Amino acid sequence: MSKQKIGLILTGGGARAAYQVGVLKGLTEFTSYRARLPFDVVCGTSAGALNAVTLAVNARHFRKGVRYLLNIWNNARVTDIYRADTLGVLDNSVRWLLGLLLSMFGSNRLNRVSLLDNSPMRTFLERVLPCELIQRQIDDGVLHALGITASGYGSGHSVTFYQGVPEIAPWKRARRVGVPTHIDIQHLLASSAIPFIFPAVHVNREFFGDGSMRQVAPISSALHLGAERVLVVGVGQRAADEGDQRTKIEHYPSLAEIAGHALDSIFLDGLGVDLERLQRINHTVSAIPEALRSQFTLRKIDALVITPSQPLEKIAERHVAHLPWTIRVLLRLLGVRRGSGANLVSYLLFEKEYCRALIELGYQDTLQRRAEITEFLQQGGAPLCTDLAQ
Repeated sequence: MSKQKIGLILTGGGARAAYQVGVLKGLTEFTSYRARLPFDVVCGTSAGALNAVTLAVNARHFRKGVRYLLNIWNNARVTDIYRADTLGVLDNSVRWLLGLLLSMFGSNRLNRVSLLDNSPMRTFLERVLPCELIQRQIDDGVLHALGITASGYGSGHSVTFYQGVPEIAPWKRARRVGVPTHIDIQHLLASSAIPFIFPAVHVNREFFGDGSMRQVAPISSALHLGAERVLVVGVGQRAADEGDQRTKIEHYPSLAEIAGHALDSIFLDGLGVDLERLQRINHTVSAIPEALRSQFTLRKIDALVITPSQPLEKIAERHVAHLPWTIRVLLRLLGVRRGSGANLVSYLLFEKEYCRALIELGYQDTLQRRAEITEFLQQGGAPLCTDLAQ
C-alpha cells in the first residue's frame, strides 16, 4: 500500500476545542505505545492552533503529545486565558465602552481594547509550548508541515502561517495566502483573537484576528502543505445531524444570543461549505475517465469529518456556574440567561468541568467510529496498532 500524506485539520471554537482533545485521546487507542504522530501535516485555527502546535512539538511521540494536551485541558481555568478578577473585568469593560464612545469622535486613544483581557494567555502559552522544537521535528522527518491560520484586518486575507519542509511553496489565492515563517506564540495569539472579545494581535505588517474569520476554505491550507487525504475535527454539529426542527423564539434576541450566533457563523459555517465544495470536486473527478484525469489539475481528496454527536451549547448550560462570578455577571449584563445565550458561553467556558465533559464526548464519539477511522487512516498508510483496529 502506497503511503499518502495525511493531514489533520483542527478547527477553531474557543473552549470547544477541548472536544478535539477527546478525539485525539481516542485516536491513541488505535496506535502503538511509541508511535509517532500519524499525521504528516497538521493545521490549526484559533484554539485548535494550540492543539496543533502541541502535537507538532511532540510529533516524535503521539501519545506524549496527547497526554500533554489532556493535562492542559483537564486542568483548564478561565484565569489561564483571560482576566477574571474584579479589577481586571471592570477596567477592561470601562475601557471598552470608552473606546466605543471616543471612536465616535474620531479618537483612537482607547481603540485597542476588547471585552476581555487575554494577557494571561500569553504567559500560559509561553510556559507550556516550546515552539522552538517545531523545526527539529521537521528536520528529523517526523513532521512535514504545520500551518496556523489568522485573519488580517488590514488586507482582509485569510493568512496561513506555515513551517515545513523547504519544498513547500507559498501560495496566493483569492483572499487567502500561505506565508512561510517560524511559528511562535505571537501567531497563536493572533489566530485565537476572537473578534470583539479578545484584542487584535500585530504580526509582521498588520493586525490579525481569529483565523476562522473569512476562512472560506479551511481544508485548502492542508492540501497546499502537501496533504493527500484529511481528517477534520470540528467543534459543531453538522447540518445533517441537527435536524430540520427550528425552535420557536418570540422574544427579541439579546446581545449574548446575537454574539453567539455570530460566533457560530465564524467558527462553523466555513467548514460545512468547504466540505460541500470538496464533495462536488470529488464527484466531478470520479466522472472523468481514468485515462483523461492526468490532463486536469483537479484531484480526488478523501476527507473524514468528526464532529460532536451532542450540541456543545447544551453541555455549556450545565456548567455556567463554574465560571468566576465576575464573568457570570458580565455575561448576564450581555443577556445570558437560563436557556439563552449558551452559544456564547460555550466558547468562553475555559473551566475544567466543562472541558472534561467535552473531552469525554470526543473520546466516546471516536471510539464509536473506530472501524471507519482506522480504515481511513490505514488506506493512507498510517502506522496503526492492528490488533486494536480490528
